Amino acid sequence: MSDNSTIKSIGRRKTAVARIQMKPGSGTVTVNQKPLEEYFPTVALQNSLLHPFEVANQPKNWDINVTTNGGGTTGQIGAVRLAIARALLKNDPELRDAFRAEGLLTRDSRKKERKKAGQPGARKRFQFSKR
Repeated sequence: MSDNSTIKSIGRRKTAVARIQMKPGSGTVTVNQKPLEEYFPTVALQNSLLHPFEVANQPKNWDINVTTNGGGTTGQIGAVRLAIARALLKNDPELRDAFRAEGLLTRDSRKKERKKAGQPGARKRFQFSKR
């Protein structure tokens, strides 16, 4: 590590991967070299990303630099949220119970199921005709 106060963490969801670097600061969040409000424009997405800070009661104590790729908006938000929760846990292990209760430490392993041969989709079948 280049700096002792920097905490690095990784989160994943679906095919999205988020790598974060978190250090004490004024509360600025940068996602792929853009401000949070520009990369994730809706308030619901921003609140989802900042939820671990609300649970930890540390809303504006950290500067976060996020690099995320793969997946879509929702997958990336889930990945960033998991990475932030893991980073806060590295800083303060006593937050484990609060994060566990909110489901912030559980990796959502659901992915899109592959299409199967002889079917139009993963589970859907072609229409059956008896006669």
